[in-house]
Amino acid sequence: MKYSRLTKQQLEELHQEFINFLATQSITAEEWQDIKANKPEVAEEEIDIFSDLVWEGVLGKVEYLENISAHQMHLFHLTDKEMKLLSVKVMNPDVDLTTKTGFAWFKKNWQSDFVEYLTASKAYGEDKNLDKFKLIEQGAVITKGELYQWFDKIIN
Repeated sequence: MKYSRLTKQQLEELHQEFINFLATQSITAEEWQDIKANKPEVAEEEIDIFSDLVWEGVLGKVEYLENISAHQMHLFHLTDKEMKLLSVKVMNPDVDLTTKTGFAWFKKNWQSDFVEYLTASKAYGEDKNLDKFKLIEQGAVITKGELYQWFDKIIN
């Protein structure tokens, strides 16, 4: 398995897509029930293959990721050739960016001496989607990039 297995909830939400996936492998509903009951390792394998296909599709479309913790924001723009990073560090120990109050403080004080910025870019390794997936595994979430774009305009 290249990525990670979809959760039970994710699989339920993709129920129809999974049925279509099984159909492409000429597996009927009755055969699937039989596989689950009598060959659970084969069923697990099919779920893993389907999960990887879903992840491949999602990761291929991802353009922005955000990883926000109490005192830092890592905002990524995933272009065709590289990953661009905008990093924000808040050096006020009383501010927690994950709260409404903390983020409101940041919006008012983004130019203060308590806020540090860093930009960087990095070429992808051999597998662009795997690089993106690793960021998600580390806590990044897929976004539309509004925060990154706002900062990018301010910084440039």
